[in-house]
Amino acid sequence: MGAAVCEAVAEADDMVLVAAVDPVAPGEVLNGVTVEGEIATLVDAGVEVAVDFTVAEASCRNLPVLAEAGIHAVVGTSGLSDDDLAVLRSAFVDSNCLVVPNFAIGAVLMQRFAEVAAPWFDTAEVIEFHHDQKVDAPSGTALSTVERMAAASADWAEDPTRREVLTGSRGGVGPADIRVHSVRMRGMVAHQEVLLGTTGQTLLIRHDTTDRSSFMPGVLLAVRQVSTLSGLNVGLDGLLGL
Repeated sequence: MGAAVCEAVAEADDMVLVAAVDPVAPGEVLNGVTVEGEIATLVDAGVEVAVDFTVAEASCRNLPVLAEAGIHAVVGTSGLSDDDLAVLRSAFVDSNCLVVPNFAIGAVLMQRFAEVAAPWFDTAEVIEFHHDQKVDAPSGTALSTVERMAAASADWAEDPTRREVLTGSRGGVGPADIRVHSVRMRGMVAHQEVLLGTTGQTLLIRHDTTDRSSFMPGVLLAVRQVSTLSGLNVGLDGLLGL
């Protein structure tokens, strides 16, 4: 994702790629910029907005450094806890931080559609599919979807399951007891289905990401708009007027 973001920023008419950081690939050249190994490089380069696609542990170390330097941050890292977000909320006072569970605009719309549909159905489950290099489960998008559905309606039918032949076969239990299932498989990128059911009907809301390029319009939107926000924000919804 880092290389794709660098390419998208470099090709944008209104942006300049001034630095790139990857501790496992220092010395590599991306779009005319030599990759460095330390986050301090971004501070020294005087960047205005930093894009973070790492892992939660690294983000929790690096983002406060950016906040202290007054650098805006756009974050695509999943797995950040509520406690992590609370720390970031306290840190980003002189600059802003936008944490985005999914930069695909279609995925943002999928979550909104699921939220709107939730009060009209009795049962719901979420199935998310990702590539075999994703280390956390469920995805941030799946968790965000379930949280929004649970906030929209607390009136869900009880799960009829009384015995699991295989432990975990009914998936994880999210807010409002909505079940979440995670698939990790080679050949996939990022996909999600929201299944809703009530008497005599079902509704399937599905989004498929078939190439990482699908995330770039959302990333560039976030980079352009993060300076207009205030403190910590989560999701692209506000930038899309949802």
